[in-house]
Amino acid sequence: MNFLTVLIISGVVLLVAYFTYGRWLERQLKIDPGRETPAHTYADGKEFVAAKKPVLLGHHFATIAGGGPITGPIAAVVFGWLPAVLWIIIGSIFIGGVHDYTSLQASIRHKAQSIGTVIKEYMGGRGQVLFLTFTIATLILIVGVFMILVANTFVAFPQAATASLLFIGIALVFGVIVNQLRMNLVAASILGFGAMLLAVWGGLTFPLSLSATFWTFFLLGYAYIASVLPVWVLLQPRDYLNSFLLYAMIAGAAVGIIIASPGIQMPAFTGFYNESLGFLFPILFITIACGAISGFHSLVSSGTTAKQLDNEKSGKFIAYGGMLLEAFMAIITVGAVAYLTQAEFAARLDALGGPIGTFAAGIGHFMSFWGLPEATAVTFTALVASAFLLTTLDSATRLLRYAVQEISEKRAPEMFQNSHVATVAGLVFAAALALTGTWQQIWPLFGSANQMLGALALLAVSVWLTKIGAKRFYVVIPMIFMFIVTVSALGFLMYNNTMAGNYFLAIAAFLLFVLCIFLAIEAWRSIFGSQAKDRTVKM
Repeated sequence: MNFLTVLIISGVVLLVAYFTYGRWLERQLKIDPGRETPAHTYADGKEFVAAKKPVLLGHHFATIAGGGPITGPIAAVVFGWLPAVLWIIIGSIFIGGVHDYTSLQASIRHKAQSIGTVIKEYMGGRGQVLFLTFTIATLILIVGVFMILVANTFVAFPQAATASLLFIGIALVFGVIVNQLRMNLVAASILGFGAMLLAVWGGLTFPLSLSATFWTFFLLGYAYIASVLPVWVLLQPRDYLNSFLLYAMIAGAAVGIIIASPGIQMPAFTGFYNESLGFLFPILFITIACGAISGFHSLVSSGTTAKQLDNEKSGKFIAYGGMLLEAFMAIITVGAVAYLTQAEFAARLDALGGPIGTFAAGIGHFMSFWGLPEATAVTFTALVASAFLLTTLDSATRLLRYAVQEISEKRAPEMFQNSHVATVAGLVFAAALALTGTWQQIWPLFGSANQMLGALALLAVSVWLTKIGAKRFYVVIPMIFMFIVTVSALGFLMYNNTMAGNYFLAIAAFLLFVLCIFLAIEAWRSIFGSQAKDRTVKM
């Protein structure tokens, strides 16, 4: 079979879903383009700033599309390419897209507050504490595993390391000239994109070869600085400029696949059990993670995107459309390895330091068909991938700091309200994971926690829809499915890690398991217990 056929069918299905199911979701959520959003109601020029649709999509997509749609699908194709593609399509349309879009709208209807605050309103303070505890645990796993992936990528592709450092400098300059010197955005964008292309050349010319341990410590320092700096200094300009690179990579890969028209050598299905990962259910669904659904997206939707949404009508484009675009990227990721045999795939995964290098080699190969030198294309792809891993790393660290500050308010010493202390408190545990584990060990636990966070966000939305008397089956069904998947996966991980002697990961899985059980009980009480009697919120 030809992968071009798979890509075209997938793209058409996702596009049709956007205009049909996405429109149906709009009607269920009673989207009102005339209703003022928090970006206008609470405009302060700092956090609440209305953004144009393309600009906000760039920020939102750059934040959610880190290494998840690359690492997850590549790890999951050991079950065959067909289960991965089917779950990416079905999951993104009916679960991931619904999760992202409803999380955004729930936040918009609650003054752009976080999902944790929404839970507090409908489930009480205890529910909020449990949710924030789970959020902090998930973000620690995200920061830890992404540090490992970035460090490995920098070792395998030292050119990407140099270019990434240059990117950071470019973003700092871009933030100043746009926000302080008030340069025209279009002109600044052209200059910024040109500078980023020069950075790619700089990486190719002056590769920076250093150890993974060095890069891990460097990334710890970078994540800390990015977390405490004002958001306009580094995070926003990096996200915005990086989005152009990601669009270019997706377009270049798609054109390359069209020209190359690669055949599929990888088996469509290898069986329900794999020695390295375990059983297809539930492991496939927690391994692919961000390509189909990611709880991290709810933190982004309710953490930053809700404060910048100009009009409720734009929510479908930003959140639902952003998730489907990420799914399309995940499909391309499958194609980056599906043209290999299983033996070639395993050898490349080992030789190139993990999934990012393997992805870069495949996409670079496709890009070479339209004239770009393959070595340059591979380096460019590795650079783009590492840039987005960094974007997720710094955004997750900032969200981790927010969660630590929120949970410690009135519950812990006042020093935890300090940005520096809160950031260090979270990074200490992430550093322990990054320095002692491998991405293969941590990824299943991260996937389980991340997917459970998604189930909990759907739970929060379900409680909100219950309180206002709105239809909720399109949220409740995905929530129940994700609860079953992730509870099963955590049980599987507890057993496997205990048998393997990985007691730290086994205990971590057990604690996450206990947290989600308690949250499920709190949600049940909130929906059907005494708390459900008096609260009513207008749609």
